[in-house]
Amino acid sequence: MAEQNNGDGVAAVELRSVSKSFGPVSVFENVSLVVKPKETVVIIGPSGSGKTTLIRCINHLEKIQSGEIFINGSLVSNKIVGGKIVGLTEKEKAAIRRNVAMVFQRFNLFPHLTVLQNIIEAPVHVLRQPKQEAAARAMALLQRVGLVDKKDRYPAQLSGGQQQRVAIARVLAMNPEIVLFDEPTSALDPEMVGEVLAVMKELAGKGMTMIVVTHEMGFAREVADRVVVMDKGSIIEQGPPEQIFGRPQNARTAEFLERIS
Repeated sequence: MAEQNNGDGVAAVELRSVSKSFGPVSVFENVSLVVKPKETVVIIGPSGSGKTTLIRCINHLEKIQSGEIFINGSLVSNKIVGGKIVGLTEKEKAAIRRNVAMVFQRFNLFPHLTVLQNIIEAPVHVLRQPKQEAAARAMALLQRVGLVDKKDRYPAQLSGGQQQRVAIARVLAMNPEIVLFDEPTSALDPEMVGEVLAVMKELAGKGMTMIVVTHEMGFAREVADRVVVMDKGSIIEQGPPEQIFGRPQNARTAEFLERIS
């Protein structure tokens, strides 16, 4: 896999023969993937193919059964102590999540906090930033996602698209190196999808390392550096968008794209 790393150094994210199951049910087996710094990788495939679970494993929201996960060259999945494989502590997992943030389908905003309070919560209490500094940064991020005028609103007073843009601003407030997106538009009404995708396009254009699970094929075509296709717990094909959408090499990829078009 080393040949997929860029010339500037190690991969931003690397999975080596990673397997995940829930009890006796295997989600995926021996999945390997390399994501380069500043690359936008979009993962597509049928429902139930393991896409969401895969990125949840990268962020330690799910525990893997075997294999290794590296972030910027450092092993973050399991460690060997006294010849035995042991999981990371909660403190170690939290440290990883500061650099690898996640945007969820359902926004996950605190309903009792205003938009501004939602964004500064983690920088103040986790990063120990002064409140005034965190608020200034939050306002700049709200400007970036077009929601400065909503800073004093509560989540229930916002549309779904606005809530998801706040969720993205909240993630960016932690200055992550890598952002994972779990179907960020699937809970939105169709007319609100575009405003969220526009923010994500801007992030990709600025060089943020992003792994995006989505059913938005237009976004994958336009923004992805590489499209990864999963089916039944395996990566069946990957390549630039023009290849995946124009000249798919795998019959299952072609069948999936034809079915959803």
